[in-house]
Amino acid sequence: MLEHKDTPDALLHKYIRNGYIAVGGNKKLKIYGKLGCRSGKKMLRKNRVFFTSEQEAIHHGYRPCGHCMPGAYRIWKLRMEPYQ
Repeated sequence: MLEHKDTPDALLHKYIRNGYIAVGGNKKLKIYGKLGCRSGKKMLRKNRVFFTSEQEAIHHGYRPCGHCMPGAYRIWKLRMEPYQ
């Protein structure tokens, strides 16, 4: 997990171009999504984190974004229903 507040923008752009970063997340809400998600673009820099894969985000306890990843979000929601 890479925190936006601790990473220079030039390095971050390089990681995105090279495919090292696959998804972004909101540290406060524990949600991850696509890098181009409109919800993610509104997020505060101090709350933004990046992951190399969806699996890494899930490993850190994040759930899929309902806006940019509706299919993955529905699957996550179905898995969580028995626990609610």
